[in-house]
Amino acid sequence: MKPLLLSWQLWALLSAAFAALTAIFAKVGIENVQSDFATFVRTVVILFAITAMLFLTDGWQSPSTVPGRSWVFLVLSGLATGGSWLCYFRALKMGNAAQVAPVDKLSVVLVAVFAVIFLGERLSVAHWFAVAMIATGAVLLTFKI
Repeated sequence: MKPLLLSWQLWALLSAAFAALTAIFAKVGIENVQSDFATFVRTVVILFAITAMLFLTDGWQSPSTVPGRSWVFLVLSGLATGGSWLCYFRALKMGNAAQVAPVDKLSVVLVAVFAVIFLGERLSVAHWFAVAMIATGAVLLTFKI
């Protein structure tokens, strides 16, 4: 069991499952709520949950031990996450979850492109084909048929 818990694939699948539940729960939850306020509620819940997780796992670290470069990129990541959440909840308020969520997952395509450009990562031809299929699927799900 322990090797499974150390597998990035397991954690990525769990992330996908929680992201799917996020879309469903959020779509129902924002029915009579302004989308930015819904994002605020979500953020407060996450803040409490992460705080509890840090204490339960003894994961707290002194902020003074975090290098300056890490602070810059963690803050930028937080700002990007906030922007993503605001846009996601607004899109969910206006559209169908089954269409909004796949378009949101075009982030997978963008991560692949950005990782190659900015991080120097390499993808095989098969991986690029998979990225193209993800993009195609997301776009096809936007059409009402």
